[in-house]
Formats: sequence, C-alpha cells, structure tokens
Amino acid sequence: MRALPGTVSRRRLYLMRHGHVDYFAPKVRATGDLHSVPLTERGRSEAEAAGRALSHVTFERAVCSGLPRTRETAEIVLSFVKDAPKLEVDADLIELRGGTLPPVQSRDELIAAMNSYFARAHEPGATNHEGGEVFAAAQERAVRGIERLLESNDWHTALVVAHEGINRVLLSWACGAGLMAMSSFEQDTACVNIIDFDLGGTGGVRRALLKAVNITPHNYLKHGMNLTSLETIMQRDIKDVRV
Repeated sequence: MRALPGTVSRRRLYLMRHGHVDYFAPKVRATGDLHSVPLTERGRSEAEAAGRALSHVTFERAVCSGLPRTRETAEIVLSFVKDAPKLEVDADLIELRGGTLPPVQSRDELIAAMNSYFARAHEPGATNHEGGEVFAAAQERAVRGIERLLESNDWHTALVVAHEGINRVLLSWACGAGLMAMSSFEQDTACVNIIDFDLGGTGGVRRALLKAVNITPHNYLKHGMNLTSLETIMQRDIKDVRV
C-alpha cells in the first residue's frame, strides 16, 4: 500500500469545488441546462490560482464528477502540475439533484429557503428541495466514490474536484457528524479542502483528519468575501432566478 511519506497507511485527498460559474447566463436560462454550464472568466482565474498553489504537489490520481465545470477546473489545476496523472471521472461525485423550491418573492427569501433544506439534511428522508435527491442517498454515493478511490493501492495523494453540496456531505461524513454538519461547511468557488485518511488493516477508513477546509488560493484571507457562496450566486434580482 502506498502511503504518505513518514506514515504507514495514510492517504491525502485534496478536495476542491469547481470555479465560479454563471447559472443565470443567457444560454443557461434559455435551455435550463445547469449540467453543461462552463466556468466564467472569474472561475478560470480562480482555478489558475489553485493550480499555482498546488503546483508543487505530486498527484498520483485525479478525479472529477465529469460535469464540464469540474472537468475544466481539474484540467486547469493539473496544467500547473508536473507529470500530472490522467483525469478520471466518477459520476458518484455529481452534484446533489435538486427539486422544486417553494414560491418566493425576494432574493433573501430564496436564500433562506435553500439554506433551510441544508439545515434539515440530517432528518430521515430529507431531500434537496421538494422532490429532489434524498441527502442520505447523495452522501452514500459520494462516500462510495471516495471509498472506491481509497481501495486502490497505487496512490497516496489525489485530487478530487466536485461540487458544493457533494463536498459538504463528504466533509460532514469525514468529521463523524453524519449529515448534521452539512450546513456548517461553507464551500467557496475553487476552494481546496485537505483530508487525510488513516486506513485500517482491511483497507477501510479507520480515521479521517480534516487538515484544512475551504482554502481559497485566489484570496487566502478572504478579504472582501463577506457573502456566502450561495448569496454570491443569488446576487441577481429575483426576476432572473428560475427555480
């Protein structure tokens, strides 16, 4: 089993969120296709900053969800890395499937409604919006993807680029809180989380160590980043929001 230098059975995961996207761009609003939304210029700049910050890291595996925004982010980051591995796709890391939000009259109401779903994620059968994916099921598939990666013995350092919701459920799982902590893990665009995993004799996770959470290489001290990522996305007037 490959392990981090100086350790017996420890692996390191650099878990990123994709860079900034515009869910209200004319093409997205016309088609309603959130899956194929690309990075904005700002998102590419954020990914480049992350790439520069991670350029000294030797990645032996690199995985993304397969959606364009995670693929593009990962490809930009890996372009800064010497001898970068081939980018892999794991569909278990695709973002939580949303449902229908209740009628809202303002941006603040919309943000409050969306936050309320995250806050109830730990409740039995709770879904991501009405009719959306059950949070517990989303966490199960995301964890399955990470555990599948950990079962492979050919790496000790890997890059995974996923989404805000998926990262939140993974971080909540990693800290041992189930889904209780999901709403507490803010994930700014192109952020980097670092998780170390100590593996047991059978290859399963014995302990997860959160080394760092929500690092933003494009603005390490988050100066001026006073809004949550959700508030930033929803800055446009409510008439532009299609829920």
